[in-house]
Amino acid sequence: MAFEWRVILDLQLSDSAVRQLTSLTAGKDQPLRLRITVLGGGCSGFQYKFCLDAENSAEDQIFAKDGAEIIIDSVSLELVQGAIVDYVDDMAASMFVLKNPNATASCGCGNSFSL
Repeated sequence: MAFEWRVILDLQLSDSAVRQLTSLTAGKDQPLRLRITVLGGGCSGFQYKFCLDAENSAEDQIFAKDGAEIIIDSVSLELVQGAIVDYVDDMAASMFVLKNPNATASCGCGNSFSL
């Protein structure tokens, strides 16, 4: 009997992230999604990049909640599986953030992490 190993890669969106993303993309000529990419660099080894994108490729995964959509490539997704995409709006900053359960350390601004 052969066993098939499957890794479940998931990403969740907070209600705050959904509201902000819906607000940013409403009324646009083309559907826009929040693209999340993990790049090498930053204070801790990896850094998050967020941008709005209308394109996606075959290697991208799309996650949706209440009409808001996030795109992430398969390599980046492996580094943030199980994370929660949130949007914070406080006196210090207004930005999308990832609450990444795989990160063993992160920098003070929250955009850089290590595994």
